[in-house]
Amino acid sequence: MMDDRTLAFHGLAIKRHADAAAVAALTGQSIDTVTQELAAAVATGRAIEARGGYTLTPLARVALQANYALHFAAPRADDAFIQAYHGFERINPDLKQIITDWQTMEVRGERRTNDHSDAAYDDKVIDRLSTLHERAEPVLTGLSRGIPRLKIYADKLEAALDKAEGGDPAWVSDIHRDSYHTVWFELHEELLRIMGREREE
Repeated sequence: MMDDRTLAFHGLAIKRHADAAAVAALTGQSIDTVTQELAAAVATGRAIEARGGYTLTPLARVALQANYALHFAAPRADDAFIQAYHGFERINPDLKQIITDWQTMEVRGERRTNDHSDAAYDDKVIDRLSTLHERAEPVLTGLSRGIPRLKIYADKLEAALDKAEGGDPAWVSDIHRDSYHTVWFELHEELLRIMGREREE
């Protein structure tokens, strides 16, 4: 189990650049705890702060990465968690295709940026996202069973999908909020760190 400092650093590493509230929302810690840990990290040269946002220094990122094998030894040896992780990876290409189809569309044989003026097209993409989420639910449950903290991703994904289905398309892939794609990307980053894998571009 990670201590407060390590968990705050882990959350910041996943977010890459974020304020204390965003890190706390990801890790489940209190904002006061994260604020205290990140302020101490700045004071000791482990993080950089600018206008309320924090970033880990390269040395702090390396030190964090070096201890993942210790922190995540249990899930890496847990067959049920490993199966859930592979389930996520099997669904991930389909999510990437849906996001591509959300951001672009074919017009007269050419792939162009989707300006979201075709509501029927957007509705079909959101329907596909809903179907994918149904496939992902047992995977998310399996991941949360292995590491209960990960349930926060399932909750955020469901909330984002509800808002997209409710008529606010920004919740599909807007990078400035906890949209479905943003949360999915962060969960993937978390899983890669847990399993000691590298992201395939």
